[in-house]
Amino acid sequence: MSSSSQIGLTALTALVISSMIGSGIFSLPQNMAAVAGSQALLIGWLITGIGIVFLGLSFACLSKLRPDLNGGIYTYARDGFGDLVGFFSAWGYWLCTTVGIVGYLVVAFEAIGSFTDTPGHVLFGQGNTFYAFLGESAVAWLIYWLVASGIKQAAGVNLVATFVKVFPLVLFIGLAAYFFQADIFLADWSGAGIGGTQEADNSIMAQVKNTMLITLWVFTGIEGAAVLSKHARRRSDIGKATVIGVLITLALYVAITVLAQGVLPRADIAAMANPSMAGVLAHMVGHWGKVLISCCLIVSVLSSYLSWTLYATEIPHLGAKNGAFPASFIKLNKNEVPHGSLLFTTLTVQLCLFLVWQTGNSYSALLMISTSMILIPYFLIGAYLVKLSFTQNLAMKYKIIGLLATLYAAWIVYAAGTEYLLFSVLLYLPGVLLFLYSQYRRHGRWRFNGYEKVILLVLLVLAVPALMRFIGSLSA
Repeated sequence: MSSSSQIGLTALTALVISSMIGSGIFSLPQNMAAVAGSQALLIGWLITGIGIVFLGLSFACLSKLRPDLNGGIYTYARDGFGDLVGFFSAWGYWLCTTVGIVGYLVVAFEAIGSFTDTPGHVLFGQGNTFYAFLGESAVAWLIYWLVASGIKQAAGVNLVATFVKVFPLVLFIGLAAYFFQADIFLADWSGAGIGGTQEADNSIMAQVKNTMLITLWVFTGIEGAAVLSKHARRRSDIGKATVIGVLITLALYVAITVLAQGVLPRADIAAMANPSMAGVLAHMVGHWGKVLISCCLIVSVLSSYLSWTLYATEIPHLGAKNGAFPASFIKLNKNEVPHGSLLFTTLTVQLCLFLVWQTGNSYSALLMISTSMILIPYFLIGAYLVKLSFTQNLAMKYKIIGLLATLYAAWIVYAAGTEYLLFSVLLYLPGVLLFLYSQYRRHGRWRFNGYEKVILLVLLVLAVPALMRFIGSLSA
């Protein structure tokens, strides 16, 4: 790997932060206030913080224990559990990434529409108009060109964008700390006004669970440094970037949600329209605060789109090297970028943008199904560290980190709901066909061991109820 494509610690950390901080952070104050009082909010963040830090430490440990493996999400799963499971991890991650980042473009143009649209003349609407489609497509191909120009150059642009979008967040935190009033924060300590009149609806544990359901998705992107590990200037930077990125992002999330509930009463924040951070800041400083947050939102989601495009480009390329994806994804262009994989990703984004334009809100179901597919790769990361630590009789710290990360990942898979996981079977099946084609082209035959055949059989069996439920949901 030439120095022209190598990324330093600061840029790697920025990629991790940028991919985790997208559009969700701007709605967190309202999302949290709607489901939890101050006590449950603190407990929920404590549990989530511990879980996500241990998941981040798992990536750091694996980058140290297996410096020979690049790509993280795919290669760890493949080395630990075989070709098929590795492919499923890569396919699920790539599909989640590619389908999910379309939402960043939609949110960006919806935010732009707040400046350009009037009741009598809607230009961008909710990001699903024809003009929004044209603008989103233009951005998608601009990012394609930027990434094709070199990973290092793209990471450099992302670094600048990350500083631009984090600054207003830090400003919000500073102002919220200044305007914070302890009596407002403590006034609804138990969240008594949440969930109607029944005690079961607003118990502390129920509130804690609801906060954790919200935080399921805000840390996706934690794997960024591991995915781009082959581009790291130093192997030690991978673990450092992951842990530093997680701690900074966690601190921002906690500060924004906790301090907001000390600026305005919880019920007032819960009733706000999103992005609710704009409403809270406008309360503190006036209308310009709402404009600042809206601009920050646009920069935030576009830089997140860039960082996720880098990940979506890397995973099929690594998979192709092992015969899991078509060989056309292996070739690098003159800037050492896997052009075939990048083009495939961008064309898929373009197709999804077309679906958003044509179907509108119906796309949200596909988004939720694909997003749930990223949770299984996270579970496999913790499980792989557990396997390594026990089979190689490593130090107790690795066993503890792996076990806690696995338990947290297992919980978020369960908490995400079985319905979306069942529907995801329908998205895994096309991946199986791609895997079979790639294996046959590479080896001249299909190669499966005993438990891989069981996995394929289970998928086929689950496909029947998944298809029936999906058809039922369309007719409902």
